[in-house]
Amino acid sequence: MKKTEMALEGQPEPLLWVATPQRLIAIDMSKLKINHYEDASKLKINHYESGDFEIHSLPVFRMLNLVENEFPFGMRFFIRDSKLYMVGGEKPRRGASPKLYRHLKSVGHDELFGDRGLSPYVYVLDLTGLDSSTELDLLKHHTSMLAAKPTPIVEEIEGKIYVLSGTPSQSHCLLPTPTFEVYDPLIEQWKPLDQPPFYREGCSNCQEFEVIDHSVLGTTIYVLTFNLMDYFYHYYSYNVNEGNWKFLGESEDKLPVPYHFTPMFTGKFVPGYNDIYIFFLEDIPYAALIPSNDRSPTRYQALNEVDGALYHRQVASYSGLVVQLGEHEMCILKPGSVQAKEGSLRPCHIILYMATFKVEKLLHSSSSAQDRGLKLLRTADASDVSQTSSHHDNDVQDIRAPFLSITCLSKGFYYLDEWGPEASYICSAFFHQLIWT
Repeated sequence: MKKTEMALEGQPEPLLWVATPQRLIAIDMSKLKINHYEDASKLKINHYESGDFEIHSLPVFRMLNLVENEFPFGMRFFIRDSKLYMVGGEKPRRGASPKLYRHLKSVGHDELFGDRGLSPYVYVLDLTGLDSSTELDLLKHHTSMLAAKPTPIVEEIEGKIYVLSGTPSQSHCLLPTPTFEVYDPLIEQWKPLDQPPFYREGCSNCQEFEVIDHSVLGTTIYVLTFNLMDYFYHYYSYNVNEGNWKFLGESEDKLPVPYHFTPMFTGKFVPGYNDIYIFFLEDIPYAALIPSNDRSPTRYQALNEVDGALYHRQVASYSGLVVQLGEHEMCILKPGSVQAKEGSLRPCHIILYMATFKVEKLLHSSSSAQDRGLKLLRTADASDVSQTSSHHDNDVQDIRAPFLSITCLSKGFYYLDEWGPEASYICSAFFHQLIWT
């Protein structure tokens, strides 16, 4: 692949690194553009049901099939100091058909790898020497975790890396301990942390609790689990400074944080704005303006400029991600599947809706404006927090007035044929500027 016009020598090339359970993909963001789509909800005939709308090829800069190259399945990653670290995962048994990896529990583990097929290893990719002809080459790091971690949760908080075991594919396996540990990059050491209450020491059935999702706010990690014994969702928290786990109950209504910060609501703060939070509410991207005091309510704005009328299109969507790009710039990723056209070799296509955009505060989006006591209901749907207020009276216009200006930089549907026969699921995604030398 040749250098793009944008990526001349010494100039940065924007790459979005995306990890799926089986693959590591680098997307060339300089090749993304704005693709315009009609709003299918306004059409009398919904021709999108047959997949009859424009889908582009994903501009992949590099792709590494992890499983085919003998790496674990379901690793998670983080980027630090221009190096990409991939941790944990599960090693499928040798000789299994790649088509079975979509549901790893039907494949089984390579018992000779790691801890009975579960990986304690850390792999590193140096991004500084990467160019158009370099193959992606993950090298095993000289330090390993204290215990193997399947489908781990990985978060960087105050310069340290926290890794929590996720739910393994094999329900009968014994989960290695410690299930929770922290890595200090300055001294290159791993340290065990308190055992989470949902992982009992020595439990022979490690799926008594299933880890569903998590979120991070400040120095606190929030974890949502599902108890397979009583069939209730349970919420827990861990503050890295206090160093202990707390049970928060079975309802998000009782959590000590706003609901959009809780697990199940994927989101990130906008770089440069510590009070603007972008997140998904069901299938719609929203922005939240966080008040500077407890007396003011949080305000919400639907990001109509970048959602592309995606979910009017009979697209079966899956969990999406919000990614920080740079100063005031963000990206949303929403994988899914759509029915193929008649005569296609496949019954459906795995696709990705991807949009990048710039966020700017409007002048009136200040804390003083929030102090007027304006409030939106938590149960409000997309129409309730719409940026369009022309059909409401003056008071409601004031409540629902947009507080952000959104400039769409790119948006469109892309084929994910590079993913192969696996589920439309994104494990991790990070932005990195590649410098050509």
